Amino acid sequence: MRAAFRLLRVLNARRARHAPAPDTGTIRILLQHAYGMGGTIRTVLNLAGHLARERDVEIVSVVRTAKEPFFPIPPGVRVSFLDDRTRRRGPVARLLSRLPSVLIPRQENIHRAVSLRTDLLTVRFLRSMRTGVLISTRPGFNLITALFAPPGVITVGQEHVALEVHAPEVVRLIKRRYGRLDAFVTLTRTDLEHYRRALKAPPERLLHIPNAVTALTGDISRLDEKVVIAVGRMVYAKGFDLLVKAWKPVSEAHPDWVLRLYGRGRPEAERRLRDRIEEAGLSDTMLLMGSSPEIGLELARSSIHVVSSRYEGFSMTILEAMSKGVPVVSFDCPHGPGEVVTHGHNGLLVPRKRPAALAEALCRLIEDRELRRELGGNAVLTAAEYGLDVIGARWDALLAELGDGHPTGHGHRPPDQS
Repeated sequence: MRAAFRLLRVLNARRARHAPAPDTGTIRILLQHAYGMGGTIRTVLNLAGHLARERDVEIVSVVRTAKEPFFPIPPGVRVSFLDDRTRRRGPVARLLSRLPSVLIPRQENIHRAVSLRTDLLTVRFLRSMRTGVLISTRPGFNLITALFAPPGVITVGQEHVALEVHAPEVVRLIKRRYGRLDAFVTLTRTDLEHYRRALKAPPERLLHIPNAVTALTGDISRLDEKVVIAVGRMVYAKGFDLLVKAWKPVSEAHPDWVLRLYGRGRPEAERRLRDRIEEAGLSDTMLLMGSSPEIGLELARSSIHVVSSRYEGFSMTILEAMSKGVPVVSFDCPHGPGEVVTHGHNGLLVPRKRPAALAEALCRLIEDRELRRELGGNAVLTAAEYGLDVIGARWDALLAELGDGHPTGHGHRPPDQS
């Protein structure tokens, strides 16, 4: 392994002598699966659409598991795939796909979704780049990018969750490698401070840029439907087990209201949640709706958006609900909700992991229509502060700085030997 890193240093030194001038007009975004569903995918597509207004933008999807995209691809954005699993693969590819990744830490959430084959394909893609900007979108890809991106390529890492939720092994690698990136962007101010304290050798540009709110179909909600909405993948972080506990007293007090939960999960996760709902006697009022590509229409037909997460990087569903004038009731979990929701102004925050407090806040909004309208009106104004033009301008400014400040681009530091 040390011999490989020595060779990499030699190759990088040779490339650095002939590296072209930085090109911030060419953007590549490294994403896990562009055709999937989820908040990170939606926000990356949103950003790509903005950048493509004046730049050449390509999303490089590490895997492809669906024939068609769940979300529409913005105009001007190309999508390519490294490991297309919808196509027949040869025996060598099948063998490599069965072997575990050695570049993505096994404690990283996506470790089971990648393989030795995706390692090799990702490194080949990175080493094929000569210039331009590469934006990587999760810790595993940030770590690979920091290690293998060649001189001449400007590297920008993104974090869509929080530093404190990563396993110690992942944090150790983050501390060692993130300093090699040209810039690193967090979604919340709190996470920015955590990275500032954690990284002894931070990137030259370490900054906070939140996600932009996605433009959705549907009108502003009239807030007169007896519907509470929850949105998210059925994973432990989203706390839907806590939501079942919170909804039971709400349903008993207001049996004419329903909670609609939009999202998918692994079959076993969906089965466990459905069983919890049935055991709680909530099958008639807590409804699992599956996924919806038109979540804007569903938000417009709701009156309250509830967030039961144990932690959030930056909750796009909160901003999307606010853009439809829907007030939010949320656990004050790390870190996103508290940076968007101002208690008593555009929503209600309650102590994290406290279903009884969540139930009390839901009942308060259900019983006070005027408060719903007041909070909903303020929510629309809050969402406007996260418009694509506003947030996109901050990305434009960062790219301009990177183009001016890096005569040779990435690779000015020696490779990490981990």
